[in-house]
Amino acid sequence: MTEVPPQRGDEAFEGLLEAPRFEDGKPMLLAGLRGNYTVATMGKIPELWQRFVPYIDKVPGQVGQVAYGVCFPLPDGFDYMAAVEVQSSEGVPSELNTVKMPSQRYAVFAHRGHITKLQETCYAIEHDWLPKSRYSLGLGPAGFFERYGEGFDPKIGEGDIEVWVPIR
Repeated sequence: MTEVPPQRGDEAFEGLLEAPRFEDGKPMLLAGLRGNYTVATMGKIPELWQRFVPYIDKVPGQVGQVAYGVCFPLPDGFDYMAAVEVQSSEGVPSELNTVKMPSQRYAVFAHRGHITKLQETCYAIEHDWLPKSRYSLGLGPAGFFERYGEGFDPKIGEGDIEVWVPIR
């Protein structure tokens, strides 16, 4: 991890967001189920996760115990992928999609609340922190991703959740 001294716009946003840390993300290959959503249908994302959960720890070449929720902005909504990191696409079931995440600079925000409040954190990042920061959204295949670390407990919907926002 590469630390950068705080700059204007790096501070926490009015108590809702903690100040981000900055990381140079490594390239990753993710495999998972992908769906198309709008603001009106995004409440169905948990159904995508329910369909993906049986694959976790069973995808050939899976790396570690971390899961990812990747957002792909579209003109009329967004695609969302529930995924895990894999070593290669070899042996990945045909019903799963893969995406290569490039090496990129990220602002990383901790989400301390329940998973149902994650949308509020994402909104604050996109509409409050990013416009007031010295950064713009980075280029790449995805807009941002959620990282569900080993400390995330899906039974209670809390713990070890981060939002990684590509920046430039």
